[in-house]
Amino acid sequence: MLKTFKIIITGQVQGVGFRPFVYTLANRFQLKGMVSNNESGVIIYLSGEEKKIHSFYKSLIKNPPKISRINTHLTEEITYKSYSGFKIIPTRKTKKLNLQLTPDFAMCEDCKKEISDPKNSRFNYPFATCVNCGPRWAVTKTFPFDRHHTSVEALGMCRNCQDEYNNPQNRRFHSQTNTCPECGISLSLTDAAGYELCALKTDVFNKVAHLISKGNILAIKNTAGYLLCCDANNPIAIRRLRSKKNRPKKPFAVLYPDLSLLKYHLTIHKKQEKAITSSERPIVIISKNNFKGDLAMEDLAPGLNQLGVMLPYTGVLQLLANELTMPIVATSGNLHGSPILSNREDSVRVLSKIADYFLHHNLEIINPQDDSVVKFSNKFQHQTMFRRSRGYAPNYFGEIPQSKEKIMAMGSHLKSTICFLPNDYLYISQYLGNLDNYDVYQRFTKVAEQFVHLFEQKPDVVLTDNHPAYQSTQFGVEAAKNWHAKHVQVQHHKAHFASVLGEHKLFNERVLGVIWDGTGYGDDGQIWGGEFFDYQHKEINRLAHFEYFDWLAGDKMAQMPKLSLLSLSDESMEESTANKFTKAEKDIYSALKKSNTLKTSSVGRLFDAVASLLDICDVNSYEGEAAILLENCIKACKIKKCKTYCSISDDGNIPTQIILKNLYTDWKNGTSKEQVITNFFYTLASLVFETADRHHYTNIAFSGGVFQNTTLIDMLIEMAKENFTLFFNSNLTPNDENISFGQMMHYLNLKT
Repeated sequence: MLKTFKIIITGQVQGVGFRPFVYTLANRFQLKGMVSNNESGVIIYLSGEEKKIHSFYKSLIKNPPKISRINTHLTEEITYKSYSGFKIIPTRKTKKLNLQLTPDFAMCEDCKKEISDPKNSRFNYPFATCVNCGPRWAVTKTFPFDRHHTSVEALGMCRNCQDEYNNPQNRRFHSQTNTCPECGISLSLTDAAGYELCALKTDVFNKVAHLISKGNILAIKNTAGYLLCCDANNPIAIRRLRSKKNRPKKPFAVLYPDLSLLKYHLTIHKKQEKAITSSERPIVIISKNNFKGDLAMEDLAPGLNQLGVMLPYTGVLQLLANELTMPIVATSGNLHGSPILSNREDSVRVLSKIADYFLHHNLEIINPQDDSVVKFSNKFQHQTMFRRSRGYAPNYFGEIPQSKEKIMAMGSHLKSTICFLPNDYLYISQYLGNLDNYDVYQRFTKVAEQFVHLFEQKPDVVLTDNHPAYQSTQFGVEAAKNWHAKHVQVQHHKAHFASVLGEHKLFNERVLGVIWDGTGYGDDGQIWGGEFFDYQHKEINRLAHFEYFDWLAGDKMAQMPKLSLLSLSDESMEESTANKFTKAEKDIYSALKKSNTLKTSSVGRLFDAVASLLDICDVNSYEGEAAILLENCIKACKIKKCKTYCSISDDGNIPTQIILKNLYTDWKNGTSKEQVITNFFYTLASLVFETADRHHYTNIAFSGGVFQNTTLIDMLIEMAKENFTLFFNSNLTPNDENISFGQMMHYLNLKT
């Protein structure tokens, strides 16, 4: 007996070749009906033998398209309907969007082979895509994901592309971003003055590679924004780029032309290789121990024993890689601190002061994104996300509570993101940056407005940090008024804690929260950053903290580690700061210490103090430099040889000054710098477990920028053994990028 069933699939199912996959599968099972995208996902109608329909359903759920992610699926029998065949029906949007969006995907192997094959019609065409790869979020204007909802709409399909699009046997069947050299995106190679170089289309990447090999800096428009590139073997070119970009020491990412050269130069383990070749294709930070090659390592990553590397993930980068014999620098196309640029006019205006040449193209980028960054710890290969952007944004795949309210969380200030809950799904924007920068702030506000436009929903609730000077807070306050929404503040470190609780679904557990970072406005008006929290019964309460020390000279303290040393040192340590300040400076800061009422518990500033004490870093040229250089000093971490510099005080707090004083004594007594730093990390880890033991916790959650330190993470994992269960941010960064998500989790799950 013939029957008809309706199947509804939700999740990351648009822009991933789901409909053509369903079409092919339905024909294989000899079923009739139709499939279409809608505002909630994919809807399928099938008529045929019930046994075949169930076999189809089982096969679809078990083996969906490789870059899709099914969130929910359901099937129900409906009134029988006869169909003449199986068809893909154009999207009919009748309601507001309620689906997961689609991130960008790295170029697949099939497209990679085509653009490198002289016999193929797409040879040397850098914008070849199919249902399995290519830009998605970068070119999206609105959803459901159809061509007319993207910037690719401006390019009409030629007859050959249309034939591919209509052919069920072709992997470009219903590929919304399908283009070719005849109808597609065009390149333009110019000098900094805008003069176009006379290069044939088939020769342009050879020309670009030649220019790079001669020491030039090129601004190359990729599918998510411009990249600044130069020869990674050429120290002079790298120094020029550093000087012009105003980035004196922060490490540059390096693009390797292929995996074989990368593996010849550097030792990488399986998890690193899996990440670096994934469809997300992030930058992966890898140890440069045993490096074999000619890279200008000290210029690429000054003072560091690690290097951020990536492989080509678009046709633009792949065709360039085909012409290269060496790795190249590939860093975000911007001035240091500004957002990544994506349109020609802005890039020429800003980057002509940096780049010698430009490679432009005419595809409009709707959502510019930096490359994502991940790192794995040495001992346990624990993955830590450093930046979550291209390839991951704007989806969140974890479970969330349902809410009748539409909620927007405005996040933090330094590493801003926006989190929006307009329907059954949660959306987290790409990394946006430091809101002190006007252009970053403009992009931040644009993303907030874009979310509202995209989902046709104004928030009922706006969540912000409780720091009154944060631009995200000020914007959130005004936005709440304009949208007639309720405004709710969430304390910074409680948001960090809630982000881990939310990722690991710990809201029904009793958990110790260890939240360490550089700065955050505390409930008592002081600057927090070294916090222990108790979570139970839907409440977060401050349990203990690092003892306060003076917060000197405002934001200048985060930029000058020697100020943290001065704040924490006493008379017995005067020698440690003797040559770091002029007499006038010391008089001013000493007077500030006597009259200062603003205090901090920041572990980030404690790291700064240790780095300055050991003469590793007195002034940060980029955020977190002192802490990164501290970790960099440790070659091998042997816990059995470590000692601790303090225990918790009788009141349960951490004696911050005693840590530094005992560390100083150890250093003066001749203990090696590496061992002193290892002891410092061991002290911090020991204090976690001492606090957990005192208060009888077995579950411990960690968040905050300090936990980008993978050596400390390895130490914690090793020391926990079977006695404790540790939870870290996994799909999100531990730094302030997770604040918007934490604000959302706090509001949805905790008593307020």
